[in-house]
Amino acid sequence: MFNKIYEKLKAFIKRNKKDIIYYAVLILLFFILTFPLPFYIYSGGGTIDLKDRISLDSDEKGSYNLAYVKQINATVSTYLISFLFPKWEVESIEESKVDDSETMEDLENRDKLYLDEANSNAIINAYKLAGLDVKIKSNDYKVVYKSSDSITDVKVGDTLLTVNGISVSNNTEYKEYLNSLNVGQDLKVKVLRDGKEVDCSAKLVSIDGEKIIGLYMVNIYDYEVNPSIKLKFSNNESGPSGGFMLSLAIYDRLVSDDLTKGRKIVGTGTIDALGNVGEIGGVKYKLMGAVKAKADIFFVPEANYEEALKEKDKYDYDIELVKVSKLEDAVNYLKEHD
Repeated sequence: MFNKIYEKLKAFIKRNKKDIIYYAVLILLFFILTFPLPFYIYSGGGTIDLKDRISLDSDEKGSYNLAYVKQINATVSTYLISFLFPKWEVESIEESKVDDSETMEDLENRDKLYLDEANSNAIINAYKLAGLDVKIKSNDYKVVYKSSDSITDVKVGDTLLTVNGISVSNNTEYKEYLNSLNVGQDLKVKVLRDGKEVDCSAKLVSIDGEKIIGLYMVNIYDYEVNPSIKLKFSNNESGPSGGFMLSLAIYDRLVSDDLTKGRKIVGTGTIDALGNVGEIGGVKYKLMGAVKAKADIFFVPEANYEEALKEKDKYDYDIELVKVSKLEDAVNYLKEHD
């Protein structure tokens, strides 16, 4: 019986040899072209209307929009195609890490924490600038980055509670206490991890004359505001670069005047607890996305302004480019320009 099956199979292959080779090559080519490579490809930018992210009543006729970079994980095919498009940019996944000791999980956790910090700062700044009270209920001092120079079992995402029994809740307290200690000293660190208090250890080291444990933190606040607000971000959204525009959009909803005046406003930039707008990456792609979305205004951090202006002039983009260093700069500009 097996001999008959073998003979039939042999005859089938002989009759259809060309077709079999053809489809085998196609399948092989498909797997080669879709094989993943250790690169990110930045292929342009896009915008997100913040009306979809903020739950707060508003009568504004224009719109506030986040600018973002389109990033894809490279395959053999997209990597080869990138050479045909000068505006596409390829970056090694390893280059996106702060150092080689970081895992992809650390990277993802850090970006989520940066988003939480940005949202927290955005709300606090918007309400304060609108003259409304903000009641800080609690403050989580979260580990956002762990240096390869650190000697500690503290993890990214931990909430720092105490160092040697001393409570620390912000960067000022943290640095002041570390500066009072001796380099090489063993430290007892208590953190909150997955809802449980965990005892950890660390050693104080000196890098470039600075006393550090090798941990870097962000403050994420739990607050009470009136009117109440809810933010809606999806699980795949992360990073700090939308903080400034989010704060601006919230502020406009809290005041009686419609600052948009019917305009489509796009922008980017981090925001800290004092309302300072910080530098971001990928500004040329974000500007490209704003132009594609037919925005009227593109707000850009002062630190990124020259790069953005160079791109605007290079491609003759029809958009108003406005540099900002604080949240108030954007508010004043919208009030003064129709």
